[in-house]
Amino acid sequence: MSITGGTVLLASDGPVRTDLAVADGLIERVGEAGKPGSLRLDATGLLVLPGIVDLHGDAFERQLQPRPGVNFPTDLALRDTESQLLANGITTAFHGVTLSWEPGLRSLTAWRALLAALDGGSWTCDMRVHLRWEAYNLDALETAITDIEAGRVHLLAFNDHTPSILRKLKDPIEGAKYSGRAGMKMDAFRGMADTIASRADAVPAALDRIAAAARAAGLPMASHDDDSIAARSGFREHGARICEFPMAEDVGRAAVEAGDFVVMGCPNVVRGGSHLGWASAARLAEAGVCTVLTSDYYYPAMTRAAFILADRGALDLARAWGLISENPARAAGLTDRGTIAAGKRADLVLADPATSRAVATIVGGRIAHLTAEGGMRLLAGRVIR
Repeated sequence: MSITGGTVLLASDGPVRTDLAVADGLIERVGEAGKPGSLRLDATGLLVLPGIVDLHGDAFERQLQPRPGVNFPTDLALRDTESQLLANGITTAFHGVTLSWEPGLRSLTAWRALLAALDGGSWTCDMRVHLRWEAYNLDALETAITDIEAGRVHLLAFNDHTPSILRKLKDPIEGAKYSGRAGMKMDAFRGMADTIASRADAVPAALDRIAAAARAAGLPMASHDDDSIAARSGFREHGARICEFPMAEDVGRAAVEAGDFVVMGCPNVVRGGSHLGWASAARLAEAGVCTVLTSDYYYPAMTRAAFILADRGALDLARAWGLISENPARAAGLTDRGTIAAGKRADLVLADPATSRAVATIVGGRIAHLTAEGGMRLLAGRVIR
């Protein structure tokens, strides 16, 4: 394949109007078209950008359970999820799969079903598993460790939502969200949560075990919702060098100073603030505190967030796009993607700068998504002669 006439965001030089030659799933050459007979995609007027690497996305849950207690087959949900990912330029997706003590959507049964669907399917997007380990889920510890050792997990994150769930259960409206997701009556769910909370003394040892398994497997690790510098330091000692959604700015700053990656959500940038009232991701990205942006719960926010940051002026396009491509690839240890250079994977997004829309998405050198405009550009380019 040849991609001609576009403005290419190169790892070395920034945006440059040039051509790319793609072969065998890789970027073969920069600065010239492909060999005679290769397919040509006309990118004139478009930006050619590295494919997006999404470290934390859980919007797939809405395909699994679009309404509380209303569930659909996992393979069907993942097919629809993949279509959404590719349409939004996401070429590598870490599905944030919560393995919780809660029944229903985040249960051990749901975990096994999702892994089985991923293993059994043939996927174009590089879909990986980000295990969001709930600290109090002691009953699933052996399963989680076995799956880590088997190579079925690609990123481990330490989560502890149990205390906040217990607080919210005191409010009938807030509590109903959790009991509904679990498919249980409120009183029964509250009783289960109290029983789970009684296991607090066993939680630290379980965390030690799963962290050791992740280190042995060479997995990148993250901690979620760190509320203090001490908490971040503790998870760093376990090997977690990714700080997800720090709850205070000083925690994020301390993490960056220690060389950690700090993750925030693209929806925060697009909406102009956090839906939970926390810090502005845009401001912290501009200050160098937020170093990775993710889809969090809304895939279309990723391309839009990068363009918003570039338009604000504090970050150029290369730095803004790096928050969703190069930096997350580095955080995950994926050295073969995230930038455009000869020898890298041909994971590319052709985007319209006027709309921030993905016109074409290419994964491993294969056309994975085309809009109607993209189809016309492919027809117009036809074949290199």
